[in-house]
Amino acid sequence: MTTPQQTRTGATLDVDRTDTRYRDWLKEAVRKVQADANRSADTHLLRFPLPDSWGVDLYLKDESTHPTGSLKHRLARSLFLYGLCNGWIRPDRPVIEASSGSTAVSEAYFANLIGVPFVAVMPRTTSAEKIRLIEFHGGRCHFVDDSRTMYEESARLAADTGGHYMDQFTYAERATDWRGNNNIAESIFRQLQSERFPEPAWIVATAGTGGTSATLARYVHYTQRDTLICVADPENSCFFEGWTTGDPGVTCDCGSRIEGIGRPRMEPSFVPGAVDRMMKVPDAASVAAVRALERVIGRKAGGSTGTGLWSALKIISEMVAAGRRGSVVTLLCDPGDRYLDKYYSDAWLAGQGLDIAPYTTAIDSLLETGVWPERLLPE
Repeated sequence: MTTPQQTRTGATLDVDRTDTRYRDWLKEAVRKVQADANRSADTHLLRFPLPDSWGVDLYLKDESTHPTGSLKHRLARSLFLYGLCNGWIRPDRPVIEASSGSTAVSEAYFANLIGVPFVAVMPRTTSAEKIRLIEFHGGRCHFVDDSRTMYEESARLAADTGGHYMDQFTYAERATDWRGNNNIAESIFRQLQSERFPEPAWIVATAGTGGTSATLARYVHYTQRDTLICVADPENSCFFEGWTTGDPGVTCDCGSRIEGIGRPRMEPSFVPGAVDRMMKVPDAASVAAVRALERVIGRKAGGSTGTGLWSALKIISEMVAAGRRGSVVTLLCDPGDRYLDKYYSDAWLAGQGLDIAPYTTAIDSLLETGVWPERLLPE
């Protein structure tokens, strides 16, 4: 590119793109998103009953009570504020997201709140209830047959429509204020203040974008705590392999059966250096754990909750074996009524070739004895 003559002669270039109508719209859009946060109460920290003699307490941060029913409500709010304040989201132009469901439900809610169109690009296998919720909030669903093509298809739609591709998988970790500002980590530690073990030994998260684990880990490091962070990964996901091998380029050839978590590539928002431990959890174990949760506390939850709960129970068995007292926190990510046709359907399990019986027996044994039931688990 040739430098214009006037810049070489010392002339001042001045291009003023001030748009007062847009700035007025932007201020109102940000106000609406912030007002939604002010109207929202904090989510509950539920206690999972364990024998007192173990000296270990287990809690689930119940993110299903957000207005859109999942952990992703926090992320969607942060992404919308980030996109608005960066000047990326504009009046009457669509916001487009690659999502397997819960993020899209929450983003459809915020798009409707500020009056812009929303399009969710998602696998055709996404649960019917999530599709219904996206459409309920005014969003439109755009389906792909291969989950690996969601990124490119979302970018194409944004280019074709003049809209904004939100790209949660890139921006989740940077859109959230991990130092505090009522993020999920600050909320957990505040709610534990009066418990007998106020600083948890472990917090267990699952990874879809990697943004939640990054927020938790960064907050723990920033506030100089001893809490360790474990990330539980399902089958057909690359976070575990990328973390253990140090190769961010790993991929797999199919999508996760546990909706909302697990990715066919190592997502840019995942921050491997901030994480202390990872586990690869069989999908059958995730389903068995989420069904056990209902038996114990009477609450249905999504499969990602089961993935984290299975890992939390393994950590607890290690603490019991070592005689270490303390607390463990994991997440109740979204409600189970979105998955009645999947994780709570025996027909779906049979169709997927998943046998949860050994894992169900193992959980029952663990909760009775405190011993990790290795002998009961498939090799």
